[in-house]
Amino acid sequence: MASKLKCRSTEVRASVKFFSSRKRLEFWTTILLLISAFALWRIAAPSTVTARAKTKVNPKDGATYVWIEPGAFQMGCSQNDSACGPDEKPAHSVTISKGFWIGQTLVTQATYKKVITANPNIFRDQVSEPVEEAGLNPSIFKGDQLPVEGMTWNDANAFCEGVGMRLPTEAEWEYAARGGSTAGTYAALDQIGWWDGNSNGSTHEVSLKQANAYGLYDMIGDVWEWVSDWYAPYDATTATATDPKGPAHGTYHVLRGGAWDMGGRLSASTRTRGQAWIGGGNFGGDRGLRCVGD
Repeated sequence: MASKLKCRSTEVRASVKFFSSRKRLEFWTTILLLISAFALWRIAAPSTVTARAKTKVNPKDGATYVWIEPGAFQMGCSQNDSACGPDEKPAHSVTISKGFWIGQTLVTQATYKKVITANPNIFRDQVSEPVEEAGLNPSIFKGDQLPVEGMTWNDANAFCEGVGMRLPTEAEWEYAARGGSTAGTYAALDQIGWWDGNSNGSTHEVSLKQANAYGLYDMIGDVWEWVSDWYAPYDATTATATDPKGPAHGTYHVLRGGAWDMGGRLSASTRTRGQAWIGGGNFGGDRGLRCVGD
């Protein structure tokens, strides 16, 4: 009897030891899985980057601006991007030697109307006539948090100057749009911008899509953004540049980023051209702006 009891006791201890070891293994496996999931979430979550962005509010327009540190990048068609247009090539090295402030979002209709209303004397002589004819809001798609659109280059330039800012150079715009990424887009297009495949034929409110690593929204899609440069193709003279400002003169100004009515080839290098004056056919629902400051 004593021998049987001793044997059973040994079996119980072995069983307890087995289950105890198994539980410990399951516990530590669960902990490792949780740690891995948290690490992946930290990498993917744009909010962790956005929260670190240095921002300020411009009292003249009430909009939030994000500080962009100086640096260097490869401008133009990204490596392995087969969808680039001919005017996005060749890629070339650009240095931005001075930091700048850039609007966290596209200029909204609420901001635009607020500024125009408060400063009629500034804009009456500078904003092209069709804006006056259309009232305070030239946009086709109406909504306070929608981007203002229907803008000529003259309109956009006058607005930014009126709030103590300016239009970005094309190089500044792309540097900010990339957010430090060397890829054409920093995430899948549907996650970061409004284009023909998801816009349902109109603009959308700003800041609904994923921000880039600099905390900027809608740099790709929704509406084209005017920049200060005259349009010119990239060529050998742009192979290496510091703070480029484009040609001294031209017929067209540059638009960047694409819009809600464009196909799925949009990226940080997407560019086109448009005439500055109203006769250039620019008074449509896909051309807006965002301002920068020094």
